[in-house]
Amino acid sequence: MSVHKKKQGPWKVFIAIILGMIIGSLTQQGSTLFNYTFPVYDLCGKIFINALTLVVVPLVSSSIITGIARIGNEAAFGRLGAKVFGFYLGTSLVAILIGLLFVNLLKPGFMIEPEKIATAMNIADIQKHLATEETNKFTDILLQIVPSNIIDTFGRGQMLGLIFFSLIFGYCISKIESHPSSILMTFWQGIFQAMIRFTHIIMKFLPLGVFFLVARVFSEAGFKSLQSLGFFTLAVLLGLAVFMFIALPLLLKIIAKVQPLRHFKAMAPALITAFSTSSSSATLPITMDCVEKRAGVSNRICSLVIPLGTSINMSGSALYECVAAMFVAQAYGIDLSFTTQFILVLLALITSIGVAGIPSASLVAVIAILKAVGLPIEGIGLFIAVDRVLDMCRTTTNVFSDSCCAILVARTEGEKEVLTKEAMD
Repeated sequence: MSVHKKKQGPWKVFIAIILGMIIGSLTQQGSTLFNYTFPVYDLCGKIFINALTLVVVPLVSSSIITGIARIGNEAAFGRLGAKVFGFYLGTSLVAILIGLLFVNLLKPGFMIEPEKIATAMNIADIQKHLATEETNKFTDILLQIVPSNIIDTFGRGQMLGLIFFSLIFGYCISKIESHPSSILMTFWQGIFQAMIRFTHIIMKFLPLGVFFLVARVFSEAGFKSLQSLGFFTLAVLLGLAVFMFIALPLLLKIIAKVQPLRHFKAMAPALITAFSTSSSSATLPITMDCVEKRAGVSNRICSLVIPLGTSINMSGSALYECVAAMFVAQAYGIDLSFTTQFILVLLALITSIGVAGIPSASLVAVIAILKAVGLPIEGIGLFIAVDRVLDMCRTTTNVFSDSCCAILVARTEGEKEVLTKEAMD
């Protein structure tokens, strides 16, 4: 997808959001048109959600398999490979916990009346299902993680088993003989690239999908839903800001012992590009140039950490996915226990590996998490109106997080010139 198209995309989506708000409000519950228009909004919105759900299994599995196999191959770097993966997981976990804190503090979903958005499903059944399974939750999770039939798991879209299989399978690919390993890598990379293209095709219909989903929400809840949407946006932005401007700089200061402000200055071109394109993949060449030429990281580390991070280190996306899932649960009046929230954290951590570096790809990951926990996937309609704007912010965070990991690895490997005045001149 060209940069030109990416820059044009948001305007179509913003127009669709405004039209969805206006038309949905004009055909609200109580109006004579509601009984005729709502089924249309509901059907078309479900078709779009089904199209997104369609790519979840092959996209997530192929992305995780190729990403983990690549890490396994890079394990020849020994200590370096372990550091890279450790920093990726650590920073993403910090981001998710920050997001979880803000969504529990602000509680944006509780501002929506559940009965107004529960017309298409029986929320009581979902709550009963979660309650009855709570006592056996741990054993049920273990059984889902290690399934007896992987084909059935793929067919049912059971994300826990799919992710476990993909992680182990990707690692095993990296440990077998080079010839069959390269064949399997080519196969899964081909699937991943094909699914990226598939996702691009679906995203061409994003404005239409957004229109029907937003119109559906506003025809049910009206402009009252704007308050909850505003607090949801605030929770995400606060989480991203704390992670990007406090947590990561602290890591740079304490572990890498460098000046965070210098790093922000070095990464400015990449951050601007990431914000404008909403694509970490499109920003990759500029990110590598900033990290190597402006921040002073060696090519040996930059060429490993940054491309790998673009594929599997999506800290901002992981934060967003966790907040979005919690928002949906709150909106539908579904109480999530500490155990279920812990599962959400793990799922957000792992599925962030399978998020493609393209605009709005986190919607696919959010659907995967909602399916895994048993929450209604129709809930994405509650926040899709602000997804495009937040996508720009979380992509910027993703790119900055990748660059910070490169700095951390370089400094712990003994590189003295990183972010020094000499390196940045």
